[in-house]
Amino acid sequence: MAEIVMYTTSWCGYCQRAKGLLSQKGQTWTEIDIEEQPDQRAVMIDRAQRSSVPQIFIGDLHVGGYDDMAALERQGKLDELLGGEREAG
Repeated sequence: MAEIVMYTTSWCGYCQRAKGLLSQKGQTWTEIDIEEQPDQRAVMIDRAQRSSVPQIFIGDLHVGGYDDMAALERQGKLDELLGGEREAG
């Protein structure tokens, strides 16, 4: 299973959607709230070259935000990135 890191804020609706999609896939992730850990905002911007949240990384791959991850799901590519097909349940 790939390691997932997600940079978020507590009030971000897209962050909630991203967490919901990953939960449906049976995934766990490391969440970094850039408001609770303000020093991590600069780390996120350096890694992602973006300042909006969420910013999602699967392994070393920068997936992008929720819309980017949802597009991968629609294309049938997200499960492969997450480490293979998962059965719904």
